[in-house]
Amino acid sequence: MTTLETIKDILHENLDMDPETITEDATFESLNIDSLDMVELICEFEDRTGLDLGEPEGIENLGQLVKYIDSL
Repeated sequence: MTTLETIKDILHENLDMDPETITEDATFESLNIDSLDMVELICEFEDRTGLDLGEPEGIENLGQLVKYIDSL
């Protein structure tokens, strides 16, 4: 499963988002993901993958998050 697919799966399960609406160009604001949702997303991603994402800063859309995660 790719990083984006994992994120889509988490957002679908936790926030009941339609995976088809989740693209790399989507901003967190356009998806109505607030800071609490972001923390939950990161924690769930870390639990599923065993990666430690730290505290990513300056990330505004899913593409940037995917790029950050894939660079770890």
